[in-house]
Amino acid sequence: MAAPQPTDITLHRASRVLEVAFDTGETFRLPCEYLRVHSPSAEVQGHGPSQRVLQFGKQNVNIAAIEPVGQYGVKLVFDDGHDTGIFSWSVLYDLGTHQAGKWQAYLDELAAAGKSREP
Repeated sequence: MAAPQPTDITLHRASRVLEVAFDTGETFRLPCEYLRVHSPSAEVQGHGPSQRVLQFGKQNVNIAAIEPVGQYGVKLVFDDGHDTGIFSWSVLYDLGTHQAGKWQAYLDELAAAGKSREP
């Protein structure tokens, strides 16, 4: 079975949400903050799980630009200057399908580190 492909991508700047519809019929509303703190870039993820860098203070981050990368994904340019990491279609689909669990794990990690979502 082929990986889900996006059929529509819409940035809602005012609400800071990226809406991604897939050919599976699913549509995900992904907050910019969620995408920023889960960026697939080496700057965020490191080069292995032990090198992952906790992102904090990103509550008000927005997406400044969306740049296509071939036929497999997009580069999201965030207004805090972060512009590395390619969000492949499979990464976006995974972030959408596991959003609740990933978000809660992030909030738990912030609390354990004594950090805040606020800038």
